[in-house]
Amino acid sequence: MNANQAGEPAPDGHGGLPRDATVADHIVARLAQWGVRRYFGYPGDGINGMTSALQRAGDRAEFVQVRHEETAGFAASAHVKYGGGPLGCALATSGPGAIHLLNGLYDAKLDHQPVVALVGHTALTAEGGGYYQEVDLLALYKDVASAFLAQLDDPSQVRHLVDRACRTALARRTVTALVLPSDVQDEPAVPDPPHAHGYYHTSAVPSSATTVPPEADVRRATEVLRGGERVAMLVGQGALGAEAEVRQVADRLGAGVATALLGFTAVDHREPWVTGAIGLLGTRPSWQLMRDCDRLLIVGSNMPYSEFYPPQGQARGVQIDVDGSRLGLRYPTEVNLTGDAGPTLRALLRELGPGTAPTAWRQRIADATAGWHRAQREIAGQAADPVNPQALFAALDDQLPGDVMLAVDCGTCTAWYARHLRLRPGMLASLSGTLLSMGGAMPYGIAAKLAHPDRPLVALLGDGAMQMNGVNELITVAKHWRSWPDPRFVVLVLNNRDLAFVSWEQRSGEGTPMFPASQDLPDVAYHRWAEVLGLHGILVDSPDQVPDAWRRALAADRPTVINAMVDPAELMLPPHFTAAQARKTAAAVLRDPDRAGIVRRGLPAAVSTWRPRLR
Repeated sequence: MNANQAGEPAPDGHGGLPRDATVADHIVARLAQWGVRRYFGYPGDGINGMTSALQRAGDRAEFVQVRHEETAGFAASAHVKYGGGPLGCALATSGPGAIHLLNGLYDAKLDHQPVVALVGHTALTAEGGGYYQEVDLLALYKDVASAFLAQLDDPSQVRHLVDRACRTALARRTVTALVLPSDVQDEPAVPDPPHAHGYYHTSAVPSSATTVPPEADVRRATEVLRGGERVAMLVGQGALGAEAEVRQVADRLGAGVATALLGFTAVDHREPWVTGAIGLLGTRPSWQLMRDCDRLLIVGSNMPYSEFYPPQGQARGVQIDVDGSRLGLRYPTEVNLTGDAGPTLRALLRELGPGTAPTAWRQRIADATAGWHRAQREIAGQAADPVNPQALFAALDDQLPGDVMLAVDCGTCTAWYARHLRLRPGMLASLSGTLLSMGGAMPYGIAAKLAHPDRPLVALLGDGAMQMNGVNELITVAKHWRSWPDPRFVVLVLNNRDLAFVSWEQRSGEGTPMFPASQDLPDVAYHRWAEVLGLHGILVDSPDQVPDAWRRALAADRPTVINAMVDPAELMLPPHFTAAQARKTAAAVLRDPDRAGIVRRGLPAAVSTWRPRLR
């Protein structure tokens, strides 16, 4: 590493920058030392200095223009999730642009993704005067960028503010933000601040992190786990990259493994001991796994639904997380190990040593899981009006490319994804896992495709999310696809003309029927919109079209939109339906405008879902 890469001045005494470099040029160059080369955003006069600097940077930096700043925040988060780089970066103009950016940034904050936000601001000379687009950004961003937020008021601050923003985002895996007054961006750069009082000389070298907890704590965890006869593991996104270690520990303990949605690709879902997703959209075997276990090992997960953990006192627990502040928050664990999943699990394996795990527990898990999958396939094959949405996911599972990337939106599509797709090593998948925001699938897909343009991408979303920002971001896809070595970008739209997830929440949670004024959506010919943009469009309005639609889309020479006309009455039953939920749902259905359809779909679906439990 040379002096300039280490954050020290270059021999010419100007930090390696041209003599006429601006503050914005310095920001771009300094961010590059932290690995930032792709900026997601939308231009505006509040960041003209920054976009001019990116233009001057040429192929050393890439500005990805999205259709809305919100999706820039989502894409910056997804850039890290799909391995596009160590840091995500979003760039937005002052006032309205900075406000639009917030939702995507909260997705990064809640899912613990390191993202640096750069937001333009009113010129220093005009601040406090009620200038156009003047918003108190330091107050506005105080929560989302609580780990580090600063305004750059002097050129000599660039070095230490950029370094601290990047270092903090990486160390705490969170969002940081820099507010950039428009006039300061164009001032002459000061890459090497004076060696004087009140100035800083910082380093662009990332900080090391604690990776393995103390040996004594690992031994205590081993003692807790070794005595279990019915061990359960819950893995989340913190286990990504430690797939081999998760499998080895599970085998050594004879454990069943449930996954949080963000940790879906940490295990091979074809394994009989993998019960799949946990929570309201999860599987019954995962719920039963937690109800019946006597030991619980949580790896990199902070899944918040407490009712899906074992009852207090039933199971002795151990938790692993790189952030010690998140340990012991969801279940009263006995041993909490602060460290990265991979090396910590390897330390556990050394302490566990060789041995034979009990087999009866795993067989019980395998039987329940196999029965559940049979039931889900049966439900997916049932008739609907016109198309059963679950049939689309079952058919996709049969045709998933081995190197596929999946971008999943929030809604009923999340449940069908969690219950039907058996992901395996080599695949990538993610979603807005904690914020649970609609509108994430398309920007996630764009970020994933830009990170890996040689891999196929499938985005799964409902018509609500497609209308929210998907139709607009399809323009971004149309703008970029010709530069991708693999042009496949498949968008599945579940077109049921209903905000179905919320409709079911109203029925089961509030006991109220579907409210058409709130829930009805216009019927849009999404496949035709794709064709207008020069992409492929496929209409699916009959169940016999489903398998061929996937074959055509996954073999296409350009991005494809599948407009699937699916049944709005399709039931989304949780793995554990309480008596209170059943009473409220029944009362709501009696008054529901689609009660005939719900009864038509509800009886066969309920029988198929509950049959494995009755055997």
